[in-house]
Amino acid sequence: MGWLIFLIIVVAVVAGVFWAKKHFRHEIDRAKRINRANKNQ
Repeated sequence: MGWLIFLIIVVAVVAGVFWAKKHFRHEIDRAKRINRANKNQ
């Protein structure tokens, strides 16, 4: 039974990572651009 719970947790984490990448890609790109601009100063 323990492995089933573990599998569900793994699937939830993977789904969460994919959802976050899809939703926050623009914010991440913006943060990277800002960080790059700050380093170039």
